[in-house]
Amino acid sequence: MIDISWPLSKKMTPYRKRKLFDFNGKLILDLHAGTHIDAPAHFIRGGKKIDKIPLKNYNGKCSVLDLTKVKSKIEKSDLQKFKILKNDILLLKTKNSKQKHNAKFDPNFVYLDKSAAKYLVSKKVKVVGIDYLGIENHQLKHETHKLLLKAGIVVIEGLRLAGVRSGKYKLICLPLSVGLEAAPARAVLVQESPA
Repeated sequence: MIDISWPLSKKMTPYRKRKLFDFNGKLILDLHAGTHIDAPAHFIRGGKKIDKIPLKNYNGKCSVLDLTKVKSKIEKSDLQKFKILKNDILLLKTKNSKQKHNAKFDPNFVYLDKSAAKYLVSKKVKVVGIDYLGIENHQLKHETHKLLLKAGIVVIEGLRLAGVRSGKYKLICLPLSVGLEAAPARAVLVQESPA
């Protein structure tokens, strides 16, 4: 098993102003700290919350796509190089994975552009995961989030894929069962045995 979760600590990379605190043995953290899942309710009015999304929707066979050569944003043309099918679970490995888990927040992290989000919606994938604390950047209207979540595509943010080769795996991702718009999660990959 390969742990692809973002380690939680006081020194972890904060996403903008989001922080984690340990106070007298109590853990206080933002819903979007470290590895977490965004539910539709994160951006869609009346959208489902985490506890209403079946576990089968974001667990199962997955593909890790090597996008480490992308410089600033993942576009439709970057994804067209891969065979993407309906109900796929896709984990996007970018140069973000080279950053340490406690590095200073990088405002120029690689993200998923709205053109790529539209493409994934057209392909009817099930899950999109990325290796930084956000899946979009520099998008004031949050088009990437809204496109994916409105289509029922689960978004996993804050994955750690530095030591993971591209290929096929089984994803096990378990968020806290809370009736909220997001939840921290533990995510691991299981290497698929050769046939």
